[in-house]
Amino acid sequence: MKFLHRQTWPRLRDRHHEVACHFCDSLHDVELIEEGQTAYCNTCGSILYANQPQSLERAFAFGLTGVLFLLGMLFLPFITMEAQGNNLTTSAGETVIRLWLTGGPIISVAVAIFIFILPFFQLASLIYLCLPLLSGRAFPGMVPVTKLMQGLQSWVMVEVFFLGTLVSLLKLVKLADITLGLGFWSMVGLMLSLAAAVGGIDKLELWDRIEVAYRRRKTPDVSVEGGVEC
Repeated sequence: MKFLHRQTWPRLRDRHHEVACHFCDSLHDVELIEEGQTAYCNTCGSILYANQPQSLERAFAFGLTGVLFLLGMLFLPFITMEAQGNNLTTSAGETVIRLWLTGGPIISVAVAIFIFILPFFQLASLIYLCLPLLSGRAFPGMVPVTKLMQGLQSWVMVEVFFLGTLVSLLKLVKLADITLGLGFWSMVGLMLSLAAAVGGIDKLELWDRIEVAYRRRKTPDVSVEGGVEC
């Protein structure tokens, strides 16, 4: 058995597929499109879905990269400030701890959850999904993990933290000499990796591959047109 990754992704042909437009809620029949093509809504012209070449492969690679950037953001020097002969170098992880110790536990917990913990769970969920699906296998709990990954997208606030950091830096440059460390650039890398991994994944392909993998596990000799060959 082998999966045909280079053509259209594994699709189930034994039931009717429909997709709703994200903007006008119009229902459309899902039709197979070639790699690189995009389907548009007949009502408002918005994008319905796209067959993105090697979507899961790229999402898996960006997911692993995002985890590395997250660790770098936590532990590498984030910023160095120099004023009147005094130097202060801190990492993002140390900042969270200092917020907690200086009487800001609510802010500290909020930063830890929305900037570090939730992005980690989102990236870990993505890696957990892509790793077996790329070889046509299914891990337990893939459906709730997929819903978790998609649901976390509204709660991950690395971009908000990045904009807040920029605003603070614009004020601090008038008071001290600022040097941006590897931790800051890791935050930029994390932000871009999250956008590329989660935003660039083909959701129709993801759900179809999950269903094909579960069917394959229940019936090892199943043959899905365009997907699994025996």
